[in-house]
Amino acid sequence: MNYFSSDFKLGILGGGQLGKMLLTDTRKFDIQTYVLDPSEEAPSRIGCNKFFQGNLMDFDTVYEFGKKADVLTFEIELVNLEALEKLESEGTKIYPSPKTLRNIQNKGRQKDFYKTHNIPTAPFQRFQTLEELKTSLEKNNTALPFVWKSAEFGYDGNGVKIVRTATDLANLPDVECIAEEMIPFKNELAVIVVRNPKGEIKTYPVVEMEFHPEANQVEYVICPARIDDKVAAKAREIALKVSEAFEHVGLLAVEMFQTENDDILVNEVAPRPHNSGHYSIEASYTSQFENHLRAILDLPLGNTESKVAGIMVNLVGEEGHSGQVVYKNIEQILAIDGVTPHIYGKRETRPFRKMGHVTIVNEDIAKARTTAEEVKKLIRVISNS
Repeated sequence: MNYFSSDFKLGILGGGQLGKMLLTDTRKFDIQTYVLDPSEEAPSRIGCNKFFQGNLMDFDTVYEFGKKADVLTFEIELVNLEALEKLESEGTKIYPSPKTLRNIQNKGRQKDFYKTHNIPTAPFQRFQTLEELKTSLEKNNTALPFVWKSAEFGYDGNGVKIVRTATDLANLPDVECIAEEMIPFKNELAVIVVRNPKGEIKTYPVVEMEFHPEANQVEYVICPARIDDKVAAKAREIALKVSEAFEHVGLLAVEMFQTENDDILVNEVAPRPHNSGHYSIEASYTSQFENHLRAILDLPLGNTESKVAGIMVNLVGEEGHSGQVVYKNIEQILAIDGVTPHIYGKRETRPFRKMGHVTIVNEDIAKARTTAEEVKKLIRVISNS
């Protein structure tokens, strides 16, 4: 199939910042794109050939949209699976496949998948309701402390809470969930794997993630991770095992814990471009977005190695600010060598909402980290009210 400057149409389910960044590479290759998103102000709206507003969880909306495309992909996991399965049965190519998505979309099912495939992960228990979890706690069948995770609809730190006492369960929603044993760890790591339908597979270097202590969001992504080479090799090996077990096509971000004993445990995965790979736009030979595109079109994969060290700083809405966004001091960070801001196109800010990111590149990872700290202190995402 001729993808370039032709009648071929790529459909993207979800029009957020990930879609917007993916569209940059479709523009580079002159590939026609259709995007479906529930918001009329979706960031991807300005970058696609045709934009459709609609509910990603509605069967008819997703099915009718999918019929317009030759290949379908997504930038968010919360899409109607039954519509995707019907489209696939009728011949539409969907990557990653609905089968892969079904094993990932529900975190309880995802954890069961790791257990079945002998993939190392933290011990856990599944519960259909919060009440069921409370009963288990009362009967001493569940031990404190643990990490509570909503089985579905969690993102950017939402749907995750550390439970140290029974009272911490008070304001949690009564939904299907998991209780995961708290594991002492040195580092949170991630490895992005890219795979095409022919089975060609590559991994990006291991990255290290530093989290905001309150929001449970990534503040810094550091590439390469400042870890022992043997640990990095083990992380990449496990990420490849996860990828092949899921039989995914496209990008798969594998989030992991490095324990005190240097074991690697898989936390969770995302079958799409991911926050932990944003550094690759400036720092890698081939960005995660270009490689996702190459993979789903069954083209040769690009070089995943880094040209320079890269650090990504998330730009999130400041506490106490909601409304029309203002990026304060952005001119000052633009004056710093090796600094590139990416603004996602969300007009309204609110506390901890992802509004953009900044990449810092330098041949010296220590210098890049110092600059990242400077950028973090300078730029503020506030409202104009």
